[in-house]
Amino acid sequence: MSTQSELPCAEFSYDTQEFKGKRVLVTGGTKGMGKAIAERLHRSGATVITTARSTSDNLESGVHFVQADIATAEGTTKLVNEVLDRFERIDILVNNVGGSSAPGGGFLALTDEDWQEALNQNLLAAVRLDRGFLPGMLKRGTGVIIHISSIQRRMPLFEATLAYAAAKAALSNYSKGLSNEVAPKGVRVNTVAPGFIETTAAQGLIERLATTSGTDENTARQGLMDSLGGIPIGRPGRPEEVAELVAFLVSDRAASINGSEYMIDGGTIPTV
Repeated sequence: MSTQSELPCAEFSYDTQEFKGKRVLVTGGTKGMGKAIAERLHRSGATVITTARSTSDNLESGVHFVQADIATAEGTTKLVNEVLDRFERIDILVNNVGGSSAPGGGFLALTDEDWQEALNQNLLAAVRLDRGFLPGMLKRGTGVIIHISSIQRRMPLFEATLAYAAAKAALSNYSKGLSNEVAPKGVRVNTVAPGFIETTAAQGLIERLATTSGTDENTARQGLMDSLGGIPIGRPGRPEEVAELVAFLVSDRAASINGSEYMIDGGTIPTV
């Protein structure tokens, strides 16, 4: 069996000026899906700003960086103020930050602090940033917001990510409600729900699982896919594939798409 890195990668062609003049904020854009999204939009002409808790020397040249912890209200305020001071406005907001650091062990292992951290990171960060940048979009009568959710909002894994799944479910629900409110005023809101995407972090997990179990990476990867009930296309997704979906949804090509959620999971969710 081929490893993920050996599998053929699709080559995408795109208009390098499609987003010229657009100012874009991608949260969590220093690695994984966020980095792929930031780079994809930057290569299509956008002025791209990204943010993370710590600085990174791995950013594509030309992508701007603002250090902030947006899992806190203070960090979100800092980011909004600095972005507006430096760039005046945001035309496209991609709320990508999310994740889970809760312990395994099921429901009883989760404390109030674990639940609050999951909500801060996966729901409230997006809510606060929307609150910060939506007024400008509404005043101009144009803008696009993308919320990165997860298929776990429909398929929660109780062993380790129950709080994360619940927060993502709340994010999808909030996104739908917001889309109905702001679409008549010129702002589109959509949600992207990835499944198992083989980011650098996921690759590290695969390596650790292989070492712990004494198997190879292909076996460890297959074990992760099996834990999700399988992936019909036979492999995890790739960050650049998520980036292509986001690039389409924030473009004028998707001008009539609003209030929708797009799963990108290789067919993992088996139901309609």
